[in-house]
Amino acid sequence: MNDQYELYCLADRLFYDTLDGRRGDHPDFALVARDVPDGWAHEATDTWMHYAPLATRTPAQGWKIHVSACLEDAEQAMEAVWDYCVPRGIAFKFLRNRPVMTMLNSKAAARGSSGKLVTIYPLDEGQLELTLKELDELLRGVSGPYILSDLRYGEGPLYVRYGGFTPRRCLGGNGELVLAVEDGEGRLVPDARGPAFHLPAWVTLPGFLEPHLAARNAVTTNDLPYTIESVIQFSNGGGVYLGRDLRTDERVVLKEARPHAGLDAADRDAVARLAHERDMLERLAGLDAVPALLDYFTLGDHHFLVQEFVDGNPLQRLLVQRYPLTRAGCDQETIAGYTRWVLDVLPKVRQAVESLHGRGVVFGDLHPNNILLTGEGRLVLIDYEVATLAVDRGRAALAHPAFGAPPDRQGVDVDVYALACLCLGLFAPQLTIMLPLDRAKVVHLAGLVTETFPVPPEVVEEAVRTIMGTAPVTARPIPRLDRDGWPRVREAMCRAIMASATPDREDRLFPGDVAQFQPGGGVNLAYGAAGVLYALAAAGMGRFPEHEDWLRRKALAPGRGTGIGFYDGLHGVAYVLDLLGHRQDALDTVDLCLREKWESLELGLFGGLSGVGLNLLHLGGTTREQTFTDLALQIVDLCADRLGGPDDVPETSGGANPRAGLMYGSSGPALLFLHAYERTGDTSMLDRAAVALRQDLRRCVSGEDGTLQVSQGWRTLPYLDEGSVGIGVVLSRYLAHRDDDDFRAALDGCRRVTEGRYFVQPGLFTGRSGMIAALAAGLGPAPHYPDIDLAEQIRGLSWHALPYGGGLAFPGDQLLRLSMDFATGTAGVLFAMGTALHDRPVFLPFTGPPGGTGALTMALPVHGSAERLRSHEPLKEV
Repeated sequence: MNDQYELYCLADRLFYDTLDGRRGDHPDFALVARDVPDGWAHEATDTWMHYAPLATRTPAQGWKIHVSACLEDAEQAMEAVWDYCVPRGIAFKFLRNRPVMTMLNSKAAARGSSGKLVTIYPLDEGQLELTLKELDELLRGVSGPYILSDLRYGEGPLYVRYGGFTPRRCLGGNGELVLAVEDGEGRLVPDARGPAFHLPAWVTLPGFLEPHLAARNAVTTNDLPYTIESVIQFSNGGGVYLGRDLRTDERVVLKEARPHAGLDAADRDAVARLAHERDMLERLAGLDAVPALLDYFTLGDHHFLVQEFVDGNPLQRLLVQRYPLTRAGCDQETIAGYTRWVLDVLPKVRQAVESLHGRGVVFGDLHPNNILLTGEGRLVLIDYEVATLAVDRGRAALAHPAFGAPPDRQGVDVDVYALACLCLGLFAPQLTIMLPLDRAKVVHLAGLVTETFPVPPEVVEEAVRTIMGTAPVTARPIPRLDRDGWPRVREAMCRAIMASATPDREDRLFPGDVAQFQPGGGVNLAYGAAGVLYALAAAGMGRFPEHEDWLRRKALAPGRGTGIGFYDGLHGVAYVLDLLGHRQDALDTVDLCLREKWESLELGLFGGLSGVGLNLLHLGGTTREQTFTDLALQIVDLCADRLGGPDDVPETSGGANPRAGLMYGSSGPALLFLHAYERTGDTSMLDRAAVALRQDLRRCVSGEDGTLQVSQGWRTLPYLDEGSVGIGVVLSRYLAHRDDDDFRAALDGCRRVTEGRYFVQPGLFTGRSGMIAALAAGLGPAPHYPDIDLAEQIRGLSWHALPYGGGLAFPGDQLLRLSMDFATGTAGVLFAMGTALHDRPVFLPFTGPPGGTGALTMALPVHGSAERLRSHEPLKEV
């Protein structure tokens, strides 16, 4: 689970939101309320409070100091830093409240940045040395987690790292913009921020820090009776390693816990949980479902537990391998076979859990990744760090969000609830994560499960009764998602979107993905107001003047750091403003973009040159301004020069490598080249498009079911943003101009991914809605693959449909909260359904049939849509 999503779940039960002290029950640290010192600048974000003296210019980069602290020492440490830095004119920042601090030091937090409570920006190495020396005395007694990215100063809570002070960006090795620093020759290079101390090649370590580096390097594992062979997984609390006992040559598992790191909801650190796990394993010794405890020791303040190595597969891995609905051409026999397997596994899991209950222990963290199945049929439960004693009737301080019991369950009922979620989750993977949004959704999920799988109804009914509990919950109807129900469903989604609107807020108009809290995210096409208004217009829901005025105002006075790309920035906002009839505002917004250093953007469609070039080509066509077209063709040449050849990309996508796909990969430039060809007739543009498409296809692999998907090495992706279906959209457009046997075969493989009957998320960019939009954009079935059913894909959206505001809404990425945005949420679902069901043609920007602009061409009169919606009764039943 991405810790950013968990952090943004704390402020609101239904939507992702910020913890800025003004919303929710999470007040800021007392220091936040202090008056800003005279002569100082101050900026507040959703996580940090920044302070800098106006009289002194803070360098762009250098040695920075980080202060780490436990929760109980946090305010003491921050106040000491304030009282030290303000009189001396040293810039600094600190985390704004306790929940933010806890989440950024949680088990799921990023390992490289975790532990940082305060950051101090010395002007030079002299000030660095003096500040460290004096703060080391002032902070004596303060303890905190080790900051893995930094070099520790002494034995206290101070750490140092060379890096950027102000945000500057350059293209990283994966072709995307990353935070940057200047190297020794004045060139911007990536600012490495990994979970290990790194000294840039052109930087000399100050002499006074050399003893501290030597102390860091002195700790080794050489004297241990174990050797570590590989990493099973890392978390912010420590690592899990596959090792070997040098005395017996037996394979073992070593679990590491870092002191003060990996906090849980009870504010316990990883060391406390590991010691607790040791105690639980001792209590459960001898049970077949429990790995044997072998050893426990400390090394350099880190604690290690050694346990039996169980040679098995996690149930989650087996689920991914076996689940039938994600495969093209899945038949009823395959579904029946999978059902039999699930019905064989579930009693074994229940028996294992009950064996723990027999020893008076509640497992507390039951989910498929904590269940191992061996080839010999043994089932083992792993990870006992949050287990509790049944007599205490407590609750686990950490839990998987799809299996965590509601507050009305304690003791063994926590495990019973998780078993019920497992029963449903093996048929509807991950979807029980939505139940905190509407527990009655379980009734609807159960109906879909029994319609799809030949599972005995009593098995599902028992799970539903367990999940519903004794509290009265009324299941609200979900409308039919098909052509006949489209008018009512469209109205219902629009009603939900309008019910969520917050025009009084400056940061966002409609709640969406956590990305909307990045600079400009509340405005842009992917996550902000522009995308929602675009989807409403595309679906025929008309105009909303109040919300358009909000967008116009924010577009013309963008916040600092707002991007200029198509989906992540102002070019996309300009596109929507022009569509809505605000042409001058659109042109003024583009003018703001052209003042920026757009040449340094990456190549992609989402936030890079391809999206900018396509928008300029579009505006050149609609405004007849040759300047826009000329600039777009200049961007075409720039993309071609930087693209390289067909084999100039690795065979896997993502991570340290450039990503593939429509939004971030080479298909974006390919789409730009195709539009340039359609505008100019220059066939060299088709040659360029072919090179770009071959780059993306190089990163695709074929599955046993005939699908073609993008490979990330450890998984494959079919989705619209960086998966194969987005590539297919561009392949289809290319083949409309020039035939190519290899491309036609690849297009067939891309089409086949839309035969999948199950998608974990409903969204447009990484979910089922993207399949629907791609089918409408020319990715329809081939004659020899006739099974692609657009109507079934639309009906399949009901797996995720939830009631909200008298209407219908959908959860966003991670499924933890509802989203109304275009990329991940309800607006994107509305748009996708409109591509298939609206009475006028609707396409994703720039994907309409060749010869058009790809834009909506419908007239959009202002007809009081908001008032019209308010006059209707809420959605009741369809």
